[in-house]
Amino acid sequence: MPKASETNRSRSRQTSPKRDGPEAVTNAAADPAADLIYGEARAALELCLAQLQASDLDVETMADLYRRALAYADRCEQLLNQVEQDVMQWDPEQPGATPHSYAP
Repeated sequence: MPKASETNRSRSRQTSPKRDGPEAVTNAAADPAADLIYGEARAALELCLAQLQASDLDVETMADLYRRALAYADRCEQLLNQVEQDVMQWDPEQPGATPHSYAP
């Protein structure tokens, strides 16, 4: 049975396609949060929210910050959902039973 770290590495290879060429630039511009880990996405979201509270922003800047904040929030939610699905359930009443993946 593969170790959890091996499983996570293979899953990240499957879900993170290699990004080269001009389409990589387009994808990065479309979703600035696509490759961020949770801590990075959350920090970027907090920074966007702090900037949105400034009173001297023009409409275009506010709209851009809002779109970026949504992308960071979506990335955080995506990562949290992924972790939730990876959480193992263990029944203490059946200690010999194999833990199974969480399914809501």
